[in-house]
Amino acid sequence: MRRHPRRGEAGRQVTAPSERGAEIGRRIGVGLMYGLWKPRVLGAWKVPATGPAILAVNHSHNIDGPMVMGVAPRPTHFLIKKEAFIGPLDPFLLGIGQVKVDRTTTDRTAITQALGVLSAGGVLGIFPEGTRGEGDFASLRAGLAYFAVRSGAPIVPVAVLGSSGKSSRLTKGLPPLRSRVDVVFGDPFEAGDGSGRRTRKALDEATTRIQKQLSAHLDHARRLTGRPETAGRPTGH
Repeated sequence: MRRHPRRGEAGRQVTAPSERGAEIGRRIGVGLMYGLWKPRVLGAWKVPATGPAILAVNHSHNIDGPMVMGVAPRPTHFLIKKEAFIGPLDPFLLGIGQVKVDRTTTDRTAITQALGVLSAGGVLGIFPEGTRGEGDFASLRAGLAYFAVRSGAPIVPVAVLGSSGKSSRLTKGLPPLRSRVDVVFGDPFEAGDGSGRRTRKALDEATTRIQKQLSAHLDHARRLTGRPETAGRPTGH
């Protein structure tokens, strides 16, 4: 996918995230994640091989995004809070096709870029809980429903388990080096009710449906991997 300029809602041009950059990011993620930890990936074949898709990932640690980026079968463009784009990380994250989001306002540029990824048949990664927490999908924001209903892209639930385990002295706030981290991909599903409605009520109903699906997948992933019922509290925000 080439970096075509798109028109934002204010009429200004917005450059689409680079799919080639996201593929480079995926390769970097593969090297880092398999070099530092022992990812066990289940159900990656469930991610649609072509066409738009949204990966909805639970979020209990900072490595969740890089982990999914590295083990997903397709290049993924994650929506990432702008606070992460500091110093040299700013050009790096933009260069590997990630989308900077200002969470304090309605970020029209980020919305346009995210929809551009999906309209071009790419994969968008979202942490629907909005920020790091228990990683249990208990509190979902409406953004995921908006992108899914607006684009018609299927949602693929992704559970990352083990990333919030006890840290070692050398990796404060991170899982112990060479420990196992499970990444479980679920069955794709449609968020909308088939009517194509994008009203607030329709989005609220879609958010409720999504939450049930994601929570059910997380329960299934915990049983499948033998992980405890509680993901454990992260070591900070």
